[in-house]
Amino acid sequence: MKASTGIGIAIALAAILGGATIEGTSLGTLINIPAIAIVIGGTIGATMAAVGLETTKAMPGLLRRVMQAEPLDLGGRAREIVSYAEQARRDGLLSLEQRVDEIEDPFCRKGLQLVVDGTEPGALRDVLEAEIDAMAARHHVGADAYDKAGGFAPTIGIMGAVLGLMHALGYLDQPSMLGTAIASAFVATLLGVGVANVVLLPVGGRLKALSAEEVTLRELTLEGLLAIQAGENPRIVEVRLEALVPPAQRGGGEGGSAPTPIGEAPSRRAA
Repeated sequence: MKASTGIGIAIALAAILGGATIEGTSLGTLINIPAIAIVIGGTIGATMAAVGLETTKAMPGLLRRVMQAEPLDLGGRAREIVSYAEQARRDGLLSLEQRVDEIEDPFCRKGLQLVVDGTEPGALRDVLEAEIDAMAARHHVGADAYDKAGGFAPTIGIMGAVLGLMHALGYLDQPSMLGTAIASAFVATLLGVGVANVVLLPVGGRLKALSAEEVTLRELTLEGLLAIQAGENPRIVEVRLEALVPPAQRGGGEGGSAPTPIGEAPSRRAA
């Protein structure tokens, strides 16, 4: 589901805030400007120190990507590759040149162009595997930034709580204000732990999952293109690629959806 991450975060927030309300906690106590400034500002600063300015600036864009991400269509890509294998077997590799410009995914388009150009199998594998590794490395940087931020936020929240308690000790001679001051001090801890475990760490985990899906999609594409280059039978190509496709996205079998006929345009999804 496209909005699964956003829905999950919303459910977590609703459960936490709803439970607090049922217990009688006033949600207004969570609006503590000093605590918010300490946790948010401190987490951003510590994350920037750890991963650098450019990666920190990219984090909002990564959050949007996670919220809008759709599942990759591995089954559609497999059927697409099989259609290329069918055409290459029928009309020859050079006939695929007319289809290169129609491909939406830059990785698949580049790979098929290399096949049409007669690139050696070893060189083709090296070039495309280098692209896969570079993509995975870029994705790791973004996911790691969210993981680091998720580690910093609770600790900074505790620091905020300590500062708040230090301030609360000034009311020892005013018992009527001491309880409120202590309660306010713990807001920073709550915000730090909450932001880390409801937003930062889940987003980091989702980024890793999306990266793994894209790596699988590109590996499937690479194996299919190498099979086409080797002149393998389209049915053998289909069986080989099916192993990389989740059962629910396969053209048939247990949990599979209805197959897309080879002659029809398969669905494509950018890697």
